[in-house]
Amino acid sequence: MKVIAINGSPKKGGNTYHALSMVGEELKNQDIDFEIIHIGNKMIHGCMACNKCLINHDEKCVIKTDELNQWIQQIKVADGIIIASPVYYSGIAGTMKSFLDRFFYVAGSNGGLLRQKVAAAVVAVRRTGGSATFDSLNHYLTYSEMIIATSNYWNVIHGTAPGEVNNDAEGKQIMRVLGKNIAWLLKMKEATANIIEAPIKEKKEYTNFIR
Repeated sequence: MKVIAINGSPKKGGNTYHALSMVGEELKNQDIDFEIIHIGNKMIHGCMACNKCLINHDEKCVIKTDELNQWIQQIKVADGIIIASPVYYSGIAGTMKSFLDRFFYVAGSNGGLLRQKVAAAVVAVRRTGGSATFDSLNHYLTYSEMIIATSNYWNVIHGTAPGEVNNDAEGKQIMRVLGKNIAWLLKMKEATANIIEAPIKEKKEYTNFIR
């Protein structure tokens, strides 16, 4: 089994990275492969709402100026996914937001590539805006029919300078518990795969409230 984490921070070794590493240690302790893909320092174009990924149905975005299509293929084969961002103006960092809009739209438009995968969101923040950002990240996961792992508090850890989150005792515990719960869900899903039939995917119904 493998979990891929998406680091949406511009700083490769910043507090978002440290938070993900804490979760990853718990996964590796239970023999689950763990990889961090750092996208926060990339030039990532925002979604143009062209719907080509839905029309072409080829698991690709038509924008070819970044590595999104490569990341889609890496992530779709993972058993678990963690999306993580620092807080910018009480919200998701801009590059991460551009990534998420396109990545999740392509995944959803191509048969639900992320459906029923185990997932979690992680936030690193200096002071405030952590809950708002955590909520925004979870919008992507819940829309995609993912199985969301939780911890003993919201998955937010505090620090300013890179590595300062290591002084947040409660935050560190949150990440440890999250890692353990992700591992547990992955193993439960694997153990029951041939016992309990997964729900059949329903065709999405769209309602336009303008009459």
